[in-house]
Parts: sequence; C-alpha cells; structure tokens
Amino acid sequence: MKYHIILVTPFKQNCTLVWCEKTGDAVLIDPGGEANVLSQVVKKIGVAITEIWLTHGHLDHVGAAIELAKFYDVPIIGPHPDDEPLLAKLPEQCQMFGLDTIITPFKPTRWLMNGCRLHLGCLSFYVLHCPGHSPGHVVFWNKSKKFIFMGDVLFNGSIGRTDLPGGDLDTLIKSIRNQLLLLSNDIVFLPGHGPKSTLGYERWNNPFLQ
Repeated sequence: MKYHIILVTPFKQNCTLVWCEKTGDAVLIDPGGEANVLSQVVKKIGVAITEIWLTHGHLDHVGAAIELAKFYDVPIIGPHPDDEPLLAKLPEQCQMFGLDTIITPFKPTRWLMNGCRLHLGCLSFYVLHCPGHSPGHVVFWNKSKKFIFMGDVLFNGSIGRTDLPGGDLDTLIKSIRNQLLLLSNDIVFLPGHGPKSTLGYERWNNPFLQ
C-alpha cells in the first residue's frame, strides 16, 4: 500500500491518494476541495482512480467529490447512511462557515455499513462505523498493513469536535473505546487533519481518553 497526502482547502484537510502498488488502482479519500490540485497530483503519480471514499459528510471532506467522480467516471463510496442529512444540507454548511462557494447536495453511489469490506487492487479495508463527530462517520482499516484512515474521529493528541450538527461527545468517546481502542497499539492512523499517530500512543497520552 502506498499513499500520498494532499492538504486542501483553508481547513488543511488531509485528502489522501491511496493506491495498490501491484495494480496501480487508486482511490481518493475525503477530497474536500481543490479538484484541479488533486487531479494534477494523481496525474503526476500515474495511478488510476477507481473510486472515491468518504469518511463523513462535512464539507471539508466532500467538497470536490462530485466533480472528481464525474471527471474520473467513478463511484462515490461512503459514508454511513446516518450522514445523509449532512450531505443534503451542504449549502447550509457552506453558509455556516461563511464560504462563497456552495457545494451541491448529493448522495453517494454506495452507503457503507459497519463491518463491510472495501477492495483496492490487492488491498482490503474493513469499514468501522464510528459516530460522534458526525452520525455516519466511518474509518477505513487495513488490517494487514496495520493502518487506519481515520477521518475526524481521533487525532494526534485530540479527538473530533462534537459541536457541529449531529455531533455528540459521549457517542464519540464510545466509538473510540469500543471500535478503535480494542485494536492493537501498533496500528498507525492518519487523521483528517494534522500528523499521524498510533492507537497505543493515544491510548496512554491523549488527554480526552484518560
């Protein structure tokens, strides 16, 4: 598994290009905006986009999803259907954050459920439903590589904010404890913003989990 992080939008969101080295098949995870920048990176690396994966329905993670899905003629996969209201109210999200650009509401090609599996070339990812930051937030766990694409559930030294519509702190902490901290300490994760960490480091050092 190879991946390349592209920071997009003023929110400094970690859009991630992930690909299978054996097949060259690739996905874009959480393309929050700046579609032209993302497509240029894809072209430079020389991989073939087969799907777009979304962890949740906040504007900084989905802003360029429709444009890129049309450009590459690929499906949008995820998040969990509990985030349908967020995707339906993308224009309101834009107004809330004072953005000039309005993101058109959409539905993904496929909703994701807890425990299902996604395939990328020779790679396999488990989907874990981790609500709290948003009701339908999911993460993508590559068990063999011990790596999680985390979205905004857990950060290096912090957790996802819960003051946005659909957020709930108790639900988020329960998701982290029951879905993530049951996994091994050596699993590396890339959050939706900021640097990587490991589940073990966060278990013992994250002030929100003590």
